[in-house]
Amino acid sequence: MPELADVLTPTLAALCGFAFLAGFIDAVVGGGGLIQLPALFVLMPETAPAVLLGTNKFAAIWGTASATLTYARRVAIDRPLVLPAGLAAAACSFAGARAVSAMGDATLKPLLLVLMAAMLLYTLWKKDLGARHAPTLPPPRQALAGVVIGGAVGFYDGFFGPGTGSILIFAFVGLFGFSFLAASASAKAVNTITNVAALGWFVSSGSVLYSCAIPMAVFNVAGALCGARLAMARGSGFVRLLFVVVVSALMLRFGRDIIGG
Repeated sequence: MPELADVLTPTLAALCGFAFLAGFIDAVVGGGGLIQLPALFVLMPETAPAVLLGTNKFAAIWGTASATLTYARRVAIDRPLVLPAGLAAAACSFAGARAVSAMGDATLKPLLLVLMAAMLLYTLWKKDLGARHAPTLPPPRQALAGVVIGGAVGFYDGFFGPGTGSILIFAFVGLFGFSFLAASASAKAVNTITNVAALGWFVSSGSVLYSCAIPMAVFNVAGALCGARLAMARGSGFVRLLFVVVVSALMLRFGRDIIGG
């Protein structure tokens, strides 16, 4: 495994820049992995994929956690929904991280492309989607639905990752009736838990390059704090707009991978 001396300063500087941008985007609408993970694969092509995934997860978790704390100070997080969803997501995220070494993602990407397209079309069609916070399910059904969704999204987050936050935000808005701002705050809380679980596997298996992960984590936190504060200042309309942009970018990314793969 490469040490700090093996990582060129320009490479590390570029990775930190991408980490800042990823933290910013992820704090608002998710999708930070769309930026940070490809940067690691492009700039460090000789490093094992599992190590790059673990490094990405280590750098991302600090930004996600800091964004969650920032939101929690000003945006109400539905704990009866978030906690069971987060616990289910954590268990499945750990399983997904274990599965990543034995499986490929070729079958996931076409499914994700269809999912992203459906999310985008529904968001554009429902002009008032996420404009106001009006939960639609009674607490027992909401908690059960949260467990199911959290488990499915958690497995994907541990297995691959990019787009997890966006999928969670759409679930909170489309299924539970949250505003985009409240959904972003709740998604960050669930995503923090999934990241902890997945990171546990990567750390225990020695799949984290700390010489890159630690400085990247610092910049990811800085970006996440800026993103969360801007989202709270601009409100749900801003989060919705950025959500559409990021989901469109995710669709292009998965489409390119499918065509090129």
